[in-house]
Amino acid sequence: MSPLFRRRRQDDPAEETGHDEVTDEAAPEPEPEEPADASPDAFDRSRGPWDVSEVESTDGYVDLGAVLVPGRDGMELRLEIDEAADRVTSATVQLEGSAVQLQVFAAPRTEGIWDEIRSEIAAGITRQGGTADEVPGPFGRELIARIPVRTADGRTGHQPARFAGVDGPRWFLRAVFHGLAVHEPEQAAGVEDVVRSLVVVRGAEAMAPRELLSLRLPEQPAPAEPEEPEGAQREPLEPFTRGPEITEIR
Repeated sequence: MSPLFRRRRQDDPAEETGHDEVTDEAAPEPEPEEPADASPDAFDRSRGPWDVSEVESTDGYVDLGAVLVPGRDGMELRLEIDEAADRVTSATVQLEGSAVQLQVFAAPRTEGIWDEIRSEIAAGITRQGGTADEVPGPFGRELIARIPVRTADGRTGHQPARFAGVDGPRWFLRAVFHGLAVHEPEQAAGVEDVVRSLVVVRGAEAMAPRELLSLRLPEQPAPAEPEEPEGAQREPLEPFTRGPEITEIR
């Protein structure tokens, strides 16, 4: 991870229902019922992203409040801040020519919301004059989109993006990939590994579904002061010298 710290940070298992014991040995075993919202394209979260209740240690993670981001060599983490609300709204990880924007939301206890949100995102992009194609991906059903943007010379261009979503226990993670990770799977491995390694801290408070979970700036440890040999004279203090910074997008 960069020493400058330039970093721009499910499902509740359905309640099991037992079956009455079959006393007739010739009777077949009843088939287990699948949840009503089960889908053949549902993402298997057994390899992450994780809920905080599912991990034993968070050593090596950057604590952004609702999400813990694993540190990686060469990674930059950028935080976007809504000045009007005075809150961090998203975190973007940049690594190896790819980037992924991360946001976490509250979700219902018993069902996922990615199917519904995915349809809404696709409809919104189409209304703006872009395109959004639903495809299978590493995180289940995803969207490959071309989003209309205004270029520096005033023209309308299109920015490629890849939308993925993961339903967790009372939370929903949205990951929007940019750069090489959109169309070059072999180049997406680094940021995809970051997403799989994320740890979500939902909290126990009641929240409305789709409410954005709070992120925060990470704490930076104070630099250790080197030991001075006996008799050495201390340099005069420079109170206006700036130290390591976190890049923020406001």
